[in-house]
Amino acid sequence: MRIAAALLLFLILATATATTARQQTATPQTVPAAAPAVTAPTPAVPSCPDMATALTALMRNDARLRDWAELARYRDANRTVAARAAAAARVVFMGDSITEAWPQPRFGEFFPGKPYVGRGISGQTTPQMLIRFRPDVVDLHPKAVVILAGTNDIAANTGPMTDEEIEGNLASMAELGKAHDIKVVLSSILPVSEYHINGVPQTTRRPMARIRAINDWMKKYAAAEGHVYLDYFPATIDEKGMLKEEFSADDLHPNAAGYAAMAPLAEAAIQKALK
Repeated sequence: MRIAAALLLFLILATATATTARQQTATPQTVPAAAPAVTAPTPAVPSCPDMATALTALMRNDARLRDWAELARYRDANRTVAARAAAAARVVFMGDSITEAWPQPRFGEFFPGKPYVGRGISGQTTPQMLIRFRPDVVDLHPKAVVILAGTNDIAANTGPMTDEEIEGNLASMAELGKAHDIKVVLSSILPVSEYHINGVPQTTRRPMARIRAINDWMKKYAAAEGHVYLDYFPATIDEKGMLKEEFSADDLHPNAAGYAAMAPLAEAAIQKALK
C-alpha cells in the first residue's frame, strides 16, 4: 500500500510540475515597461522516458519487497527436482551470487555427473536464506547441504548485522538441516581483495577481520555440532592475506580459476559428510 501511494503521489506531483512548466513557458512573467522583460525560469520536468524508468524501478522494488527472500525464484525448478526419484547423493548448494554463478558454463562444469543442485541467489544475506531454506533445501530431500553465506551480511546488503546475528542465522540453517537428517557442510566465507578497485574497496565493505572471526566461530561450531567445516582459505588466500589476484576480476567473486580451486575442496567436504 505504501509503495502504491508513493507511485500515485509521484504521478500527481509530476503532472502538476509539467502543467506549471507549460503555463510559465506560454505566459512569461514581465515587469513594467520601464524595466527589461524577465522570463521566469522553467522548472526541470522529467521526460516521459525518465518517468517510465522511475516507475519501472519503483514497481520492481515493490515486487522485491513483497518477496523479500525470493521464495518464487526457484519454485518451479524445485517442483521439477522434487518430482524426480530421490538421488542417492543429492546435494544442495545454498548461497548467494558465488553459489548462483558456479554452474554457469563460463566457469567450467559444475560437478559433472553429480546430482548436485545450485540454489544461490545474488546479493542475498543469511536471513533471506534462512527464510527460503525449507523450500529450497529441506523439501528437495537432499543427503547434504553446502552452505556458503555471510559475505553480504558483513557488507550490510539488507542492513547492518552483528557477527552474532550472522552466526545465529547460520546455526539456524544448520539446525534445520540436522533436524531433517541432512548432512551439513558449513563453508568458510571467502577472502576478498583490493587488486581491482572500482569504487569502495571490497576490503572496506567486507573487512577481513570480520570474515576471519565468523570463520573461526563456524569452524568451532561445526566441530561441536557434528557438521563438516569446508575451509576455502588455504587455497584462495595469498601472502598478503587477501583473495588471490588471479582468482577474481572484482576482488569478490571467483572466476574460473577460483572455482577450479574450490571444487575439489567442496567435493572432499561432501564426501566426508556423507560417510
